[in-house]
Amino acid sequence: MLMNFFQHRNFMVVILALLFASIICQIVMGVIYHHLIWETEHMSTTTNKSLQQLKLKFSGCCKMNDKVSNVSVFVDKFISHIKFGIVPLSMLKHLSGQLTLLSVLVAGIGACISIIHNENFFSIAPFYIISLLGLYCYFAISSLVDVPGKINVLRINLVDYLENHLANRLEQTELDMKLIQPKDNHAAQKQLSDPAIPQAPSPSISNSEMEELELLLQEFLL
Repeated sequence: MLMNFFQHRNFMVVILALLFASIICQIVMGVIYHHLIWETEHMSTTTNKSLQQLKLKFSGCCKMNDKVSNVSVFVDKFISHIKFGIVPLSMLKHLSGQLTLLSVLVAGIGACISIIHNENFFSIAPFYIISLLGLYCYFAISSLVDVPGKINVLRINLVDYLENHLANRLEQTELDMKLIQPKDNHAAQKQLSDPAIPQAPSPSISNSEMEELELLLQEFLL
């Protein structure tokens, strides 16, 4: 039986290569999502560029529209655009399945050619064996990696952070800025309305101090 595998060496190499590539795709997706889940547990100090961009984009949307109406949709769009290099993970997921189906197709073609050549059962059996074992390995690895489960955990962590942590910080920042600005306006109006009052040092914040405050707030959000 073992010698029959080498009898169709070219077909076996192609089938195994396709199955191996399919399983590697599953493992790569699992590793990336697992890393992102770990980073979401430390969102306030994360150095992941994708998550930092997500926070900045969410902050910008909140400033423009007061708030993001549907955070879950916002997060789903972010997850759908996660990439491995230049390849989106959603495409990598479909590619994994297509490679597995292609390996089964190649095995079927090999079995049909063997039948046409009137080869015996032991020459054809390796194609069925490798297809069944390949499918078993693919689904076993897929269940262990559990990409859908990791995506769900990542979504929950991101929605929780954006809704219950970052949004509250942005609201507090807006309140702090509103508390500072009225004091500055009141002091300026008082000096203009009564020029006889000596020009005391203004309590207003200078431009350089305002820039420092904005930098501190950005560091606080990141």
